[in-house]
Amino acid sequence: MLYDFDTPIDRRRSDSTKWHVYGPDVLPLWTADMDFRVPEPVLTALRARVEHGVFGYCFEPPELREVIVERLARLYGWRVEPEAILFETGVLAGFMHVCRAFAGRDDGVLVQPPVYPPIFGAAKLNGSIHQEAPLVMRPDGRWEIDFDAFEAAATTSTRVFILCNPHNPVGRVFSRAELERLASICVERGIMICSDEIHCDLIFNGHRHVPIASLDQKVARHSVTLMAPSKTFNVPGLRCSFAIVPDPALRRRLAGDADFSEVNNMGLAAALAAYRDGQEWLDQVLAYLQANRDFVVNYVRREMPQIDLVAPEATYLAWMDCRRTGITGSPQKFFLDGARVALHDGAWFGTRGEGFVRLNFGCTRATLREALERMTEALRSPRA
Repeated sequence: MLYDFDTPIDRRRSDSTKWHVYGPDVLPLWTADMDFRVPEPVLTALRARVEHGVFGYCFEPPELREVIVERLARLYGWRVEPEAILFETGVLAGFMHVCRAFAGRDDGVLVQPPVYPPIFGAAKLNGSIHQEAPLVMRPDGRWEIDFDAFEAAATTSTRVFILCNPHNPVGRVFSRAELERLASICVERGIMICSDEIHCDLIFNGHRHVPIASLDQKVARHSVTLMAPSKTFNVPGLRCSFAIVPDPALRRRLAGDADFSEVNNMGLAAALAAYRDGQEWLDQVLAYLQANRDFVVNYVRREMPQIDLVAPEATYLAWMDCRRTGITGSPQKFFLDGARVALHDGAWFGTRGEGFVRLNFGCTRATLREALERMTEALRSPRA
């Protein structure tokens, strides 16, 4: 089946958060969901589930575990047992479950900003100590791990490290060597790794995702890996994700959390259909997203050269450095007021995020082009 990602879908007259927060004249390229219809097998599965007509308490279909296990082996050579998978309502809930299980009030939770804010919010919500080892940006604009800073930040109080890979917002896919070095530090110091890998299926040509827990058995015993169909297949509103916890003792600690199994039946039906039958759609949407990524990068370099942008290796999010534009104050506010384009403010992502904006290119090419043209015009217009 050939999917159409160019025909716009009117989301303003739906319950879309993305399209309702700002006014009707604003193009929303901020929050991370895509403007595309989901795979046809997912729609078929949801219709069948609705037709059943009863929506009582539920458990996950056994086939879903089998499909996930097969997928992990096929994509990453990572063999996990079906019982290692725990279903939950979302990756954000996963951060909290891990912090509750493994970090107390006087314990540290280590993160790598600039990063998705619920990651560094987890320590605060848990009453734990927030610790940072910020990423560093090379002169060419590519972000890297500062291992000296990471080792210094990983103190004797650190109990949990929350990794984001692929990284939101900088778009890195960390290499095996980088992951091995991170894992070695954490295992040696007894730090639990909570790995947010929600964007692991949205990898562009030339890059390969490596689940950190797949490195070896020792790392797996110190890891909780969080994945979901939500970003991959554009179903975040259905609230279904899963944690992969190979170590039985860790799994028992997490499974004791009463919230862990409360996933809704529509989310489970969509997850099974997506992972089992959605690859054709995923192949096509990845090609479209990569073309959108290249369009953004080429357009910015040609028409807005004062913005620095490195092509993301994964995700549908462009991390744009606006510090050479001469914009006074927040670039997010500048583009919202002057271009009527809504982006995410880089400051929201914490340390080293100020002066950046995050742009979501998971939209039609026409919407993307119009947004970039508006931004270009705003930069060229005289400022008071």
